[in-house]
Amino acid sequence: MADDKIEQAYTLAKQSYSSLGVDTKKATDMLSKIPVSIHCWQGDDVGGFEKVGAELSGGGIQATGNYPGKAGTIDELRMDIEKTLSLIPGKHRLNLHACYLDNGGKHVDRNEIGIEHFQSWIDWAKENSLGMDFNPTYFSHPKAADGFTLSHPDKGIRNFWIEHGIACRKIGAEMGKQLGSATVTNVWVPDGYKDIPVDRKDPRERLTNSLDKIFSEKIDSKVHLDAVESKLFGIGAESYTVGSHEFYMGYAVSRQKLLCLDAGHFHPTEVISDKISSVIEFLPGLLLHVSRPVRWDSDHVVILNDELLAIAQEIIRSGKLDKIHIGLDFFDASINRIAAWTIGTRSMIKALLIALLEPIEKLKKIELAGDYTQRLVFLEELKTMPFSAVWDFYCKKNNVPVGTDWIEQVKEYEDNILSKRL
Repeated sequence: MADDKIEQAYTLAKQSYSSLGVDTKKATDMLSKIPVSIHCWQGDDVGGFEKVGAELSGGGIQATGNYPGKAGTIDELRMDIEKTLSLIPGKHRLNLHACYLDNGGKHVDRNEIGIEHFQSWIDWAKENSLGMDFNPTYFSHPKAADGFTLSHPDKGIRNFWIEHGIACRKIGAEMGKQLGSATVTNVWVPDGYKDIPVDRKDPRERLTNSLDKIFSEKIDSKVHLDAVESKLFGIGAESYTVGSHEFYMGYAVSRQKLLCLDAGHFHPTEVISDKISSVIEFLPGLLLHVSRPVRWDSDHVVILNDELLAIAQEIIRSGKLDKIHIGLDFFDASINRIAAWTIGTRSMIKALLIALLEPIEKLKKIELAGDYTQRLVFLEELKTMPFSAVWDFYCKKNNVPVGTDWIEQVKEYEDNILSKRL
């Protein structure tokens, strides 16, 4: 779309929103300050760099599809992320898993990793003006082969994973310190039973003790934040998950940790948008893993659907943006991976913009007065307001492609770079 058309459409949209008491400039200014943590694992199908050519799987982690051109080296992955960032408006973050270490081609076991294995990532993030978030990798390892890690009955195996968690917190803290923005390090473990267990209590006691040991060292919240993530079930752990929602809800509240709500980790009829306002009252903060669970935890690419919009609305309406950390968690290997990143991240930002373009204080006043008729009138009217004109203007202002123009850049990148990879 020509620049003058974008400007004209925005001017009309600005007037329309102004009639509802919404300042579009204020909305876009606020949007520019909301980072989305973009997950590295979309770029290589959750492969990681522990071993050359190795594929990670297990713990319910699996990317499906064989679209050509996935990243096979750290340099390739960084190049792909840089390309993706050039197509997305705003300043954002990179979410890295421990298995993406830079080990120089030498095997380093997970309980032995240190900041030296991630310094090149930090340097790269600094060059690209990115904050960083981090995750211990508790899957796809010989010591996780039987489906248990931090709740394992074998003390030796348990201690191995505790050491991994402690190491990851130190790495995360150093990331936050060097980048000047607190790193959220999120703990998720796949522990559970395929069939009905006799003892549900002891594994949870062991997990509690393991987590307490990992979190025993106090770290300044200005550089590092801890989060814990639940799951309903995983592949191979269909009957019992040690780290259930109720377990981590209790743990996070009692230990005052961030609680991670993953959009795909609950019953098919549950949505995380409805949980945000409840749990934020009792916790120092929330971490959101935004995904699209087509058939439960299928981790499809995020699109601008009703639940994504509801999540964004709850984030903005809560008035607690400073306590809510937005991360993405999807991996689709059936389409161009850069396009997947771009679609998902732009959709998340669009949803946040729509939420920011609501006359929230006016709506709250109407609701408090008991005028539910007028509330419904406004909520329905907002659905057809010209947010897309504001979005196009925001993209233009941030020097990223408007509309579908970014697709041509992805195709060119695929022809020149991705198609030449083995």
